[in-house]
Amino acid sequence: QKAKEMTLKLYVDRLSQSCREVIIFCKLNGIDFEEVYIELSKRHQLSPEFREINPIQQIPAIMDGKFKLSESHAILRYLACAFPRIADHWYPTDLYKRAKVESVLDWQRTTFPSGSGSYVFHSVLGPAVGIPLNTKAAARTEKNLIASLALIESVWLQKKGRFLLGSDQPSIADLSLACEIMALEVKKTFPFFSFFLLLLYNLLTQSIIVCCFQHCPIQN
Repeated sequence: QKAKEMTLKLYVDRLSQSCREVIIFCKLNGIDFEEVYIELSKRHQLSPEFREINPIQQIPAIMDGKFKLSESHAILRYLACAFPRIADHWYPTDLYKRAKVESVLDWQRTTFPSGSGSYVFHSVLGPAVGIPLNTKAAARTEKNLIASLALIESVWLQKKGRFLLGSDQPSIADLSLACEIMALEVKKTFPFFSFFLLLLYNLLTQSIIVCCFQHCPIQN
């Protein structure tokens, strides 16, 4: 780790849960950053200027000095390793603990995009980016969502500890999954949640919502 002297820039839109997890990680760990608003509804991510930051033209993306990086999980890993005084529980140095965190991150990326994110997109948010609502796709992704939530309870929460994998403190996997689940607030889909999932949600999101959204309103 080394002290960072240059300003970290986050290219984000808080409409995206992937962007929110990067913002929240920085807030929770005292990492100074400049927030550059890339408005998805106006397709700012497709501009020639943003292509210079991320040729794939997706957010979130960061620029740390001259270093550029995209993909939220890669960004979280980088921030946890590159900045000083980040608590080890976020991204453990222990090989076995880190591998377990990686397994949750990989599972989330391969499973949840067809769950909560797709469900909310097809049932609520699509028109915000010019795509009509799709009730058939919403119904299909709702089934994936229910199955995914059941797996969280039956696999990732079946140990002692308040957080995933039996930990007493959150990792970047907890943060990322919490932001994914927070998207469900748009639809108020809490009837799908078991007691344990509600407990996880409350533990992770109460301070997160206050930290990121009450004190840091969305840029205009």
